[in-house]
Amino acid sequence: MELNIGSNIFRNTNGVLALQGREQIVLEMNPDHTQLLLTMDFYDGESRHIAHLRRNSWAFNDKNRFQLSTSPVTQSLFKDPVWLRLTDKETGDVVLEVNAVDKERVQVLRGKFHTHKGKLVEITSHYCRMTGGSKKFCEVADVRGGVAAFG
Repeated sequence: MELNIGSNIFRNTNGVLALQGREQIVLEMNPDHTQLLLTMDFYDGESRHIAHLRRNSWAFNDKNRFQLSTSPVTQSLFKDPVWLRLTDKETGDVVLEVNAVDKERVQVLRGKFHTHKGKLVEITSHYCRMTGGSKKFCEVADVRGGVAAFG
C-alpha cells in the first residue's frame, strides 16, 4: 500500500505508520475495497493513553472524547470516494482525515494528534511535522513492504 502523508509518499508499506519508534496508526481497506479501516492509539500531551480504535471500533475512548465518521459502505455501480475522519469533540480539531485514492493508495490529508511520548504531530497538505524539530516535506521513500516511520 502507498501512504501519502501530507506531501510525503511512502511506497510499498504494510499500512503501518510508526511514530517515535512505536506503531501508532494502521490503515487498511476491507476485502471488497468499500471501507477504510483504521487502528490507532491516542495519547495526550502528557503521554497518557486516552483511546484505542481497532479497525473502526472503539476498544476504549476516555470520556467519549473522539468521534469517527466514515463514508457509507455501498456496493453501488458508481463508486463513491472512500474516506474517514476522526474528530476531537473536546477541541473541535480534526485528529485525522484520510481518503482512499484507490485500493492500493491512501492519502492522509490532515491530522493533529500526540505520540506515545506526548509530542504533537501535525499533518497538512504540505508537510508532516512533530514538535521538537522533526519535519518531512516532499519526501519519497520505498519501505519495501515495511513500516512508514517518522520521528
